[in-house]
Amino acid sequence: MIDFMQTASADDEPIERGQTSDHPRRWLFFGAAITVIALDQTTKILIRSLLERGESWPDAGWDVRIRHVTNTGAAFGIFEDQTLFLTAMALIGLFAIYLYYRFPPFDHFMVPIAIGMMLGGASGNLIDRVVEGRVTDFIDFPHFPAFNVADSSISVGIGVILIGYFFWGRHQQSSE
Repeated sequence: MIDFMQTASADDEPIERGQTSDHPRRWLFFGAAITVIALDQTTKILIRSLLERGESWPDAGWDVRIRHVTNTGAAFGIFEDQTLFLTAMALIGLFAIYLYYRFPPFDHFMVPIAIGMMLGGASGNLIDRVVEGRVTDFIDFPHFPAFNVADSSISVGIGVILIGYFFWGRHQQSSE
């Protein structure tokens, strides 16, 4: 089993205890991002091809349904029909996510995965916005706006970073 906290090649400089090698971090980061983009785009293609806009499955009576909806705005419908602005903001966000990957707040193998999930989610929605002119959403809970795999990945990534900061980050700071 690979120990992500101590892995280095012969050409790399020695790694201090608690620091991760850049190579496994890169694989985790880009692997998570590519996986999220692939899952997000595949599910959206399936939804667009199997359900008409507004159609849902299964019919009434289920708490969680798959419903084909689109969104030309950001979260909760804000900035509706502001595609150019939202595209510019997404590009700035992608750059910020990449910087966060390069300079993480703490060192743990889950950090590049979580940040990669955020990058993949932001990229998936950006792809929709550029190619389709709107974002396809399909996971529909009662009394909550519909969302998609990209939205979920961004939320989970942020949650992991926040939880990690309080558990792994503070432990790491106290041991220095």
